[in-house]
Amino acid sequence: MGQKVNPVGMRIGLNRTWESRWYSRENYSKNLHEDLNIRKYLKDRLKTGEVSRIEIIRYPDKVNVIVHTARPGIVIGRKGAEVENISKKLSSFTDKNIQIKIKEIKTPQLDADLIAHGIARQLEGRIAFRRAMKKAIASTIQAGAQGIKISCAGRLGGAEMARIESYKEGMIPLHTFRADIDYGFAEARTTFGSIGVKVWVYKGEVFKKDEKRDAGILLKKKKPTVKQ
Repeated sequence: MGQKVNPVGMRIGLNRTWESRWYSRENYSKNLHEDLNIRKYLKDRLKTGEVSRIEIIRYPDKVNVIVHTARPGIVIGRKGAEVENISKKLSSFTDKNIQIKIKEIKTPQLDADLIAHGIARQLEGRIAFRRAMKKAIASTIQAGAQGIKISCAGRLGGAEMARIESYKEGMIPLHTFRADIDYGFAEARTTFGSIGVKVWVYKGEVFKKDEKRDAGILLKKKKPTVKQ
């Protein structure tokens, strides 16, 4: 389970939610392809905007597109010109009104998708893969993550045979459902071929209110008594 299942998909309904939030019985295929086209266009258009994920919420008469980015200034553009151009283009994908919302990512060092794309860009710029991976691990741990794992697969360093190299620091409890694990993937297009970059970031455990209270009571009971 820790190796073959996507950590985000496994935790949907527990501590994660869907990135597309809508229900349709008749137009499911049409809405699904609209979502795919919207995401593909935004990812291609905002390559320099450090876009992590795109949420799509559908209503009967409108579609809300929430863009999570570390560089909102680039996405918004001067006086909102870029957002207006994007909304005009997206309106051609669907017959409903498009409303774009921008959400800033305060700590991009803790976002697995941004970390993966950052490493991929460095690999495309011919920076040594070990250096890129270790630098990303150090900045993520410094930002407050409890654990991180990075895996690169492909012809690393221009080797004749493809291989996988991984670096890990801290805890990565992939089998714990309440663990808040962010997962990201990116692909670096190098002269030697494609290199896949996978990133897992562990941010701590997510408890409900009752679980927090019970955990606090257990901790109080387990406090060791000091003998005099």
